[in-house]
Amino acid sequence: MMKKTALTILMALAAAAAYAQTAYDALLFSENNYEGTARTVAMGNAFTALGGDLGSVAINPAGSAVAGYSQISLSPTLTFSASTTKGVSPYSDGTLPYFEKQLRSSITRFSMPNIGATLNFDTHRTSGLKNVTIGFIVNKSAGWDEDVYASGTNSSTSFMGAMAYEATIDGLLGADLGAEDAYDFMPWKPVVGYQSGMISTFGGYDDQYVGASEVIYDDGEVAVGGPLLQSYGRTVQGGKSDYLFNIGANISDFVYIGANLGISSIEYGYDEFFKENAVDPSDFEIVMTDGDKFYFKDMNYRYSYSALGTGYYGKFGIIITPGGGLRLGAAIQTPVVNRISEEWQMSGETFYTDSDFNAYAKSPVGSGSYTMVSPFRANFGLAYALGNLGVISADYEMCDYGQMKYKTTNMDRDYFEAVNSEIKERFGLSHIIRAGAEVKPVSGLAIRAGYSAATSAELYDTWGEKLPVSLTQNVSFGLGYSSKKSFFADLAVRKTILADEYFMPYSDYMFDEEGYVLENAYAPEILNHRSLWKVLLTFGWRF
Repeated sequence: MMKKTALTILMALAAAAAYAQTAYDALLFSENNYEGTARTVAMGNAFTALGGDLGSVAINPAGSAVAGYSQISLSPTLTFSASTTKGVSPYSDGTLPYFEKQLRSSITRFSMPNIGATLNFDTHRTSGLKNVTIGFIVNKSAGWDEDVYASGTNSSTSFMGAMAYEATIDGLLGADLGAEDAYDFMPWKPVVGYQSGMISTFGGYDDQYVGASEVIYDDGEVAVGGPLLQSYGRTVQGGKSDYLFNIGANISDFVYIGANLGISSIEYGYDEFFKENAVDPSDFEIVMTDGDKFYFKDMNYRYSYSALGTGYYGKFGIIITPGGGLRLGAAIQTPVVNRISEEWQMSGETFYTDSDFNAYAKSPVGSGSYTMVSPFRANFGLAYALGNLGVISADYEMCDYGQMKYKTTNMDRDYFEAVNSEIKERFGLSHIIRAGAEVKPVSGLAIRAGYSAATSAELYDTWGEKLPVSLTQNVSFGLGYSSKKSFFADLAVRKTILADEYFMPYSDYMFDEEGYVLENAYAPEILNHRSLWKVLLTFGWRF
């Protein structure tokens, strides 16, 4: 039976070793999941038509002009991210031959997703241009804190077996992989695998490979020697923040307009490992040509990647108050031109019962830089003020991720042609809705709630098949206090509901003559269910 999943399967370690920019990299750095102040987060960030809060300026620049006062605020935040993992059975009866343990790992981060100030200048006119506001706000638009760990036994396949298979079908030569300058002209992953003893040639051939976890039987069959304890882990950290230089204007208390010059800052770090330990080393006998014997014990493969980026864009917005409590808003953001620099490195080590055969290899630090253009986006909002009782609001935002594009400044204009074509074929329009409500039961106290949902930008899989609709949802609530003088404080709690992730740490590599995976030789597939909570406090002063 062939394995099928509803969502795209991510080939985690295999893809990580490619070093080329991918469609997923572009999506990662282009998507927004606004944080803001505790007030905006508590109301689902449905502030396109509301404004008046520093967290709203990133959504609609005209929001700064709504407040008829100057203000300053800061928003310390705690992020709680937890991942629960377990293997996915390849069989209809639910039998689980790998990663059978259900494991939970978590991470907690402190951050300051919003801080800023606006200055309001009164023109003392009764109509026309009544107020001008200028401000500087830092607002977080994405966060990537995550810790994932999965483990279990496997007697059928191995990471090193998959690595050996890939080196064989790619026609790589052992003489090249073992060369001192191998990193200059060979793919790094098999170089690390070969020089760290994870894979080796056999049978007198320089292009046939076997993994250290595999045994060569007398009939020439190669198979995993016995049970392996496999462990996979990854840690992701970083975020994307927008530094906003804002100007807004109040025209006759009827039309509010604003503009942002935005500088986007990206900081991303990714570390990943895969381990295999022999449950019983005697199952993994290795015989040298001189008859000496020793046994495989364990291995560890690691990959790390980091990226720093800076982007520039403009955003323009308007809010109209036609009367009767109704408010209308709209904003448009230009494409973001990002300049991204990245570094990566990998290492491997293999241990045997005879320590003389232990081996370790580490690649150089790779580096590169490129330009990536994030797409145009637009949002529209509708709100209704219920007098002194409160307000309700709703937003719609759209972004066509099929317009993401990589660019290069060198003479090779076709360098990104393949990945740019993949982006157009697989990604498309994402729809985001946001809704929020605020009720003021007594003077100085506000109760808030909000919701948002965004459809996935990935519309088609690698085979061109339509993917089911996948949602990222946020549910939030909060409280607000405003003194009779200048001080105010807000609290918000937000839960992000993410689609489950399915991924394979290495690919299938045992097939029959018709190209189907052998019945008892499925590579592991892991389900990751992630829980994400944020708690925000905002402290501010109006003057």
